[in-house]
Amino acid sequence: MELEELRGIIQAIIYVGDEPVTVEQFQSVFPEVPVADLMTALQSAQQDFNQSQRALEIREVAGGYRLSTRPEHHEWIRLYLRARPSARLSLAALETLAVIAYKQPVTVPEILQIRGVKSTSAIRTLLEKKLISPKGRKPVVGRPMLYGTSKEFLIHFGLKDLGELPTLTEFEELSQDGHSETPPPSPLAGNGSDSFETSANGQ
Repeated sequence: MELEELRGIIQAIIYVGDEPVTVEQFQSVFPEVPVADLMTALQSAQQDFNQSQRALEIREVAGGYRLSTRPEHHEWIRLYLRARPSARLSLAALETLAVIAYKQPVTVPEILQIRGVKSTSAIRTLLEKKLISPKGRKPVVGRPMLYGTSKEFLIHFGLKDLGELPTLTEFEELSQDGHSETPPPSPLAGNGSDSFETSANGQ
């Protein structure tokens, strides 16, 4: 298969993907293509798409590749999203999510100690939204459940990994915008990746 054809197929797969498409998933689609050639085609597809687009770009998110809006447009998109009804996280859920993100793995009693108020309902909300997940039990008396952020959390905020977590202030400001796919900037990574994730079905 020629590089140009492979590159076009890769871009199409990323476009229709509901979640970031991983290298392993591409390998399952192209088993006859050597890994080195596939990586070359993937990098070429990303570069070609990003150079030809003014509104969208292919980015690495949560261990895969996904379409995102360009960082320079995020303020205008944010204004648009603020004008729409949205199911934003409550302040309690947001505070609890921040504690879990920066202190994980963490137990409910430990979250209570940090926040000073019970977080049971907030934990339930975050579990329902799949932003957090159980990470086993802490080996202490009572063996309380440990919680940490999930892959959905990375997708939700457009992060490649936890090393791109924003500062607490930026996390709070951007999360309060209330859109489920409004990722914050990534000051630790220094890549200015504030963008909005997208997919073929508009999610």
